[in-house]
Amino acid sequence: MEKRAFLAVALMAAVLILYQTFLAPPPQEPPPASQQQPTAEKTAPPPAAPVSKPAESPSAVPPVAAAEPRPPQRLARISAPLYDAVVSSEGGKFQEFTLKYRGEKPMVILGDLGPAGLVIGPADGSTASPVPMQLSTETLTVAPDKPAPELVLTGTYEGLRVRETVTFRADTFAVEAHVRLENPSSTPRAARVALPWFTRQDWRDEKLKERFQGQHPTQIVWSGNGHVTHDDNLCKITPLSGEGQWIGMGSVWYMSALVPQSAGFKLVAQGDDKACESKAKEPVGRATIAVQASPTIAPGQAWEGRVTIFIGPKEYDRLKAFGLEGAINFGGFPIPRQWGGLPMEWLGVPILLIMNWVYRHVGNYGVAIILLTVVSKVLFYPLTVKSMRSMKAMQALQPQINALRNKYKSDPQRLQRETMDLYRQHKVNPMGGCLPMVAQIPIFYALYLALSVSVELQNATFLCIGQLFGVHLWICDLASHDPTYILPILMGVTMFIQQKLTPTAGDPRQAKMMLVMPFVFTFMFLNLPAGLVLYWTVSNVLQIAQQKLMDRPKAKAAH
Repeated sequence: MEKRAFLAVALMAAVLILYQTFLAPPPQEPPPASQQQPTAEKTAPPPAAPVSKPAESPSAVPPVAAAEPRPPQRLARISAPLYDAVVSSEGGKFQEFTLKYRGEKPMVILGDLGPAGLVIGPADGSTASPVPMQLSTETLTVAPDKPAPELVLTGTYEGLRVRETVTFRADTFAVEAHVRLENPSSTPRAARVALPWFTRQDWRDEKLKERFQGQHPTQIVWSGNGHVTHDDNLCKITPLSGEGQWIGMGSVWYMSALVPQSAGFKLVAQGDDKACESKAKEPVGRATIAVQASPTIAPGQAWEGRVTIFIGPKEYDRLKAFGLEGAINFGGFPIPRQWGGLPMEWLGVPILLIMNWVYRHVGNYGVAIILLTVVSKVLFYPLTVKSMRSMKAMQALQPQINALRNKYKSDPQRLQRETMDLYRQHKVNPMGGCLPMVAQIPIFYALYLALSVSVELQNATFLCIGQLFGVHLWICDLASHDPTYILPILMGVTMFIQQKLTPTAGDPRQAKMMLVMPFVFTFMFLNLPAGLVLYWTVSNVLQIAQQKLMDRPKAKAAH
């Protein structure tokens, strides 16, 4: 065994010696010191020759003009009473835009949500990119004494001179963008100009959702030919490219909207239908909206376009100032389409305006909701009284109706005739207890919707005592659920009491089943906004008070 190992080692040594002697390439000698140059020196371009120096040889090939490098990105910081923003020299896009509205609300998440800036490309629709530009300043302050300062960005695109003037205002969340393209050449030039805004189609990062609660876009909405369309599924976006008044992207409470102020723009919306089907942790699909124009600029002429960019909360008055009030989706009352439907903004908008008017006088949205509920109950008090009286009359006839059921249980038609005769004899309308309540349902439903879409309730306090172990005591945000769950439990208790006091005119077994509803509603309301639960609780308390008021004459007669 040792001889074989020794023989193997000897053979390996022999092979190595033979390779080094006959097969290995000879070592290269280093060049002289005079020929050695640093790598950076080799790659550096030769110095430009003076203009007056003639070419050394007529056969010399002129150097190829290299593409002009993009200038480094610069940022301008804007401080305004309603927001803070950071504008990039790359197309004038917003790197940051944080609302100062009931706390800080970021509306831009770099790479995931926000504008792409001023994008220019060939008119044939091929790839476009943000225009690198120069900033007129790197700091801008918007204040009452400086209500409308301007940030001017200048650049070029394939010979066209590009100028974008962005105007910020102290009293609004809107920004005005004025784009100007000049053609100094001797031939007509065509280009495609767009101001896009994009977002993820499928938000899967729960941490981001918590940090940017309420600002994540969940819908695309646009106005065209006087009709507002809501596309509520970002995973299945209906492609859009046409004329219209405005287009926006937002959630229930916040939105970013593009409003063309000059002719020639069209609205664009698009997305990747397969993006949400991906099982990847970070989906790549984007939903994009834009206003886009394709001007042809004559030699020596210029094209100008103006766009209003609204980035803010969906307060009705602020939206209406720019014609965007249709972005608030009140929905429609669920009645058959053949009846024409009932647009709930007819009722929801007045209720919303009244609530805001009351708030301006009392300074607390919780108190405003209570007062609004009281007013609605007072207005419908006559109908409520009529309904209760009809139900009490039905309850008084219940023993006779039960006797008829036992007597004619094998003859349903005879039972129906006898029952109706009994109602006519005592002048009781079996629908009298329902019709007055049906008349109130649209109003109560509109009030429910007005509270559910009201951004004013976000971070609005009612009875905010403080915090204990990081939990608010008691209601410090009417747009969020009650963290102590006291209010939903109170709602369930008041609903149970109301059910017990309400006269029952039907089957006793059915009445017992109705007593289960308060428990069901309590679980349903646990995670609903506290403003809605407050409205429902107050409504129950007022209903109990009305019932007690009607029972008072009966109680006095008994004594």
